[in-house]
Amino acid sequence: MFRKSKRNAADKEPSMTDEELETRISQLPQVDGSAVAHSVLPPEPEGISSISSGLSIVGKIVGNGRLIIFGHVEGELHASTVQIGSGAQVEGNIVADELTIGGRVKGAIHANRVKLNSTAVVEGDIYHRSLAIEENAQFEGLSRRQENVVDTPSLVPTKLPQA
Repeated sequence: MFRKSKRNAADKEPSMTDEELETRISQLPQVDGSAVAHSVLPPEPEGISSISSGLSIVGKIVGNGRLIIFGHVEGELHASTVQIGSGAQVEGNIVADELTIGGRVKGAIHANRVKLNSTAVVEGDIYHRSLAIEENAQFEGLSRRQENVVDTPSLVPTKLPQA
């Protein structure tokens, strides 16, 4: 039932000093003037959260990582990747880098990549960089293509201390 996570090869390397890290990054190939650092830095672990069927949540959900919904949500959703399963319902706005819908959504969608599976029923406007709609999916609303609809690092708003 529980899976053991496999350690990444980068996890086994001893820690690098800042100077060693800068040296290794400077040796990487350049793309548009910036170093490609994916081979030096270990990937950050992505959190996965889920709302199971039979569970109903009212309120704003904000997270970093993947959010999988099988139940019912009433309120805003903000996450890096959102998957809404077949049979799930969301009533509220959604902000995500990547969004896949198989259930029902009523609200505005702001996502860089949106995919409506064949079982999707969407009522609301979609602001996207790319939109894929499978046959038999239902969509009623406005579709607007925009570059960089969602700035991924700023998905989770930071709360500033109030004076």
